[in-house]
Formats: sequence, C-alpha cells, structure tokens
Amino acid sequence: WEFNGSFYQPSAFLMMGIPGLEAFHPWISIPFCALYLTALLGNCVILFIIRKTQSLHEPMYYFLSMLAVTDLGLALCTLPTTLGLFWFNVRRIGFDACLTQMYFIHILSFIESSVLLAMAFDRFIAISHPLRHPSILTKTTVLKIGLAIVLRGMVSLLPIPFLLKRLTYCGKTELSHSFCFHPDIMNLACADIKVNVFYGMIILLSTVGMDFIFIVLSYILIIRTVVSLTTKEECLKALNTCVSHICAVLVFFIPMIGLSMIHRFGKNVPPLVNTLVAYTYLVIPPALNPVIYSIKSTHIRQALLRALRRKRG
Repeated sequence: WEFNGSFYQPSAFLMMGIPGLEAFHPWISIPFCALYLTALLGNCVILFIIRKTQSLHEPMYYFLSMLAVTDLGLALCTLPTTLGLFWFNVRRIGFDACLTQMYFIHILSFIESSVLLAMAFDRFIAISHPLRHPSILTKTTVLKIGLAIVLRGMVSLLPIPFLLKRLTYCGKTELSHSFCFHPDIMNLACADIKVNVFYGMIILLSTVGMDFIFIVLSYILIIRTVVSLTTKEECLKALNTCVSHICAVLVFFIPMIGLSMIHRFGKNVPPLVNTLVAYTYLVIPPALNPVIYSIKSTHIRQALLRALRRKRG
C-alpha cells in the first residue's frame, strides 16, 4: 500500500508464526494442538466436576470455575488464528476482526488477573479467619465479585479499539504473532501513539499491576498467620491449600509481565524470544491450570476419580 499523508487504515493485517521456522509450522502445530486440547478438555472437566459435586459448592471452587471459564475463553480466542496459520498458512486477518480479537484477549487476561486476586483473598480469609469465612464469602458476595471483575475488564478496555481506529497506518501490516495484541497493532501506526501508550500503561498498572501487588500482600498476611500456628502440621496443611494458586499466579503473571516489557522496551529483543514469550503467556496457562488443580487439589482429584468410577460401573 502507498501512504500519501492522508488518513489510512489497512483492510487487513498479516499475522506471523514462529520466525525462522515457517517450514516446520505443520510439525510445530502438534504440541499446540495438544496444549489447546488439554485446555479445552481440562477446563470443561473442572467445570463439570464442580457443577456435579455438591461438596465443591463453596467460594474456593466458585472462583476456580471463573478461572476455568476465563481460560476456555482465552484458548478459544487464539485457537482459530494460530492453528489456521500453522495448518493452512492463513495469515490474513481483517482490521475489525483483529481489533475484536485483541479486545477479548485483553479482557480475558484482565479477568484472569482479577480472579487470581479474588482467589488469594479467599485463601487469606479461609486461613486467617476460618470461622468467619462462610459469612464473609457468601454465594451472593462471590456473584457480585464475579460481576465486578467482568465489568472492570470490559469498561477499562472499551476505549482501546477506538484509540486504535483513530490512528493512521503506514504500509507495514505484519503483526509479531498469530493473534492480535494492542502494543503490536499500535506500533504499526505512523501517527502519534502517545495517547495509546499512556492509556495502555495506566490501565495495565491500575488493573493487573494492582492485582499482583494485592496478591503479594495477601500472601504476606497468610504467611504471618501460618507462622503463628502452633504445630508444624497445621502450618503445612494451611500452606498446602495455597500451592495450586501460587503455581497459577506464577504461570500467568511471569510471561505476561515479560511480554508487556518486551513490547514496550525490548526493541532489540530477537523476534523468536518475543514470539515464545507471547505463546507462553496465552497458551500455557489455560492448559496448565486444570492440570495443576487436578493434581494438587485433593477434593477435585477425588471427585474426578468418583466420576470415572461411576462411568466404568
């Protein structure tokens, strides 16, 4: 496309796979298929088990259900474009379709961050104030928290697509990934993007950044409570209920922070590193979270085994 100085938007963007390994995309798609299949089946199983098991109808597992729904959404957002590129070399994505995918990817990421914070709060109340836990986190309270999380993500990110649509784009239309990401699209513009950069940073710090800080504070308070317990067995039992959540937090936040830093400050980072961090951020957590909770949560594991025995019987 030629750019003559007037307002211009491309009709489509071109997505990239894994740089330097384009010839191996069909083979690379095999582990991606395994991860997507694990994410879809694993999170559906978690939801089914929680719904069917009456003893799991408590705040910790309601929040786990929210996490599973969010992970399903993230997997379904990136699956069509990623596997379409790896299998059929479909690189083209329409401008509006790209903005829509980007909006939902970011919303679901923000929701996952908030759900992880809600789960940290649940663990803090359960360990520090076990007798008050049922009265503080009632079903109504959990529902209100869930609605607040969704509304916060939707409202805070609503201006992003409009901020991108107002920009003028030059001839370069190649994205860095097989999905649409706000900093990636923003950097293709040849207009002033200071507003986009400023708003993106403010929203990221005030949502995901604050969530992470409050999660860390929750665990500081949890550790203080655990240390004050009388016996070593009580300490280990209390900490064991947090292991799955800590793993989920690390799996989500480490690659997300890494990807955000790379897009904003890592101009000299090799494209392969950028791509691998992006896939780690969006594909790995939805696949790993159900595995982590199935292995570490005794109640989930027992309910799953009971369901399998009933099927065999």
